[in-house]
Formats: sequence, C-alpha cells, structure tokens
Amino acid sequence: MKKFNGKITVILGVLVVLLMAAATWYSVVCNDWRLVAPMNLSTYEFTPRDLPMLLSTVLFVLYALYLAVLLLRFAVASKRQAAATNTTRKLNPKLGLLGFAGFFGFLGFWTYNVFYQVYPFIFFSFFGFFGFFYEGKMSSTLMDERFVENKRRAEVAAHRVTQSIILLILLVVCRGAVRGNLEYTLIAVMIALSLTYALDLFLSEYLLYRYDRADQLDEGGEE
Repeated sequence: MKKFNGKITVILGVLVVLLMAAATWYSVVCNDWRLVAPMNLSTYEFTPRDLPMLLSTVLFVLYALYLAVLLLRFAVASKRQAAATNTTRKLNPKLGLLGFAGFFGFLGFWTYNVFYQVYPFIFFSFFGFFGFFYEGKMSSTLMDERFVENKRRAEVAAHRVTQSIILLILLVVCRGAVRGNLEYTLIAVMIALSLTYALDLFLSEYLLYRYDRADQLDEGGEE
C-alpha cells in the first residue's frame, strides 16, 4: 500500500508540473504572456483565457499542501514505530527523490514578479529531503548507545555548519541591503535560510550514515 501511495504521489507531482508547463506555454503563445510576465494586479481583469494558468497555479498549491500533510503523517507514524521497537524507522531510500521538489523554489521568482508572493521560496528547503536516501539505508537499525552517540555527533556537526552560514548571512545583511532594496534583501534572506535548513537536514542524515558505517568497518577490522 505504501508503494502504491508513493507512486500516486510521484505521478500527481509529474502531472502538476506538466500542467503548469502547458499552461505557461499557452499563456506565452496564445494569451500575450498574461500571468507569466510581470503585471499590475491592481488593474487586472479576468478573461477566460486566464483559466489554464489560474487553475494550474491552484493545483500546484494544493499539491504542495498535500505533500506537506503526507510527509507530516508519515513522520508521526514512523516516530511512534521507532519508539515502540527501539529501531530506526523503515524508509525506502528512493524517497530521497523527493529532494527534487526543492526545485519548486524557483517558482518564487515567477510568483514574485507576477503576484508579489514570495512563499514558494520556502520550497528550497525541500532539498533537505535528499537526506532520506541515507536514512533509508539505515532502516530498522538498532538504536543502541553507539547509534545514539553517532546521531548526536552528526547533529552537532550539521548545526555548526548551518549556524556558521546563518551568521555569515546576518553579517552580509547588516552591511547593507541587496541593491539597496529591502524587498530583494528579504527575498535573499528567505532563500538563504531555506537552503541552510535543507543543508542541515541533509547533513544530519549523511553524517550519521557515515559515522555509523565507519564504526562498523572498525569493528569488522578488529575481528
């Protein structure tokens, strides 16, 4: 059932992207770039030709919400299972492909130009889902003292890297706005923080996998 739901989720994502691409093509070719090129929404008047672009945008937002709810439910269920069995949650490494959803963040440049909306930039944080690949490789691993210590080391190392990046971002922002424009500065900060959060998620899983495998190799060598 989980595989079926995963396939459905991927298929829906592909369909949403294709519909968005088709609607964009239609707007460029047949609708004078409306809702694609920057426009003044205060003077906007609806026309039936705008429907493909509007509907594809609504579908994209709904899919993003569906994906967020699905991941949240999965995380809660996996956490309960891990607590009951004292093992890591069982995860398919292919879920790391969800990291490609981070490219949805580039839609923020379009939504800002057309609707003056910046929320899609948050999708850059989805790049952190690439960490599912390494977490999946450690499915059903016993969470003994060694594992707990490696997990703590991985999280500390990841936090140090990301905190250093955040400090650098603050220093850059404090030195002056991007191109002297406050809006551009806020957008740059949002993008940077989203990417930093994604890096923290990815590094935590990658370093844990690396530390755990290194300990296993050391134990194998001693034997």
